[in-house]
Amino acid sequence: MGLAILSGKADIANVRLEFESGCVANFTASRVSTERVRKIRFFQPRQYVSLDYSRQDVLLFSVGEGQIPGTPSVNPQIKVAKLPIVAEEPLQAELRSFLDSVRTRSQPLVSFEDGRRALALALDIVAAIREHSSKVQLDRLNGSLPNS
Repeated sequence: MGLAILSGKADIANVRLEFESGCVANFTASRVSTERVRKIRFFQPRQYVSLDYSRQDVLLFSVGEGQIPGTPSVNPQIKVAKLPIVAEEPLQAELRSFLDSVRTRSQPLVSFEDGRRALALALDIVAAIREHSSKVQLDRLNGSLPNS
């Protein structure tokens, strides 16, 4: 779902994707939020992965016995692990990788087909946001409260 607040397009959107494997991903994007959050979270049976692009970290939460020393948890049944990463700006790394594959004529890290599927998914999300807005008549309200 999405909501137009400042412009004629969705200024805030929340998307829940469910994959064939059972994995679930929740995405929220906002041009109106007062805080800058750049996270992706993945949920799957007995695990939850949180990628924070602002803090440049990846946390893996697993349900199971014991706790990893030095990692806080509000529930002793949940293991928390901070995964090792290479800290870099994601968009800059993506562009650098693309340019490198063009210069060296090598296979890109993200294939043409994967890029096409990502674009198709993004277009499906935009269409679903439009459909939801029409269904609940958000376009008619245009930021004002409905008449009683």
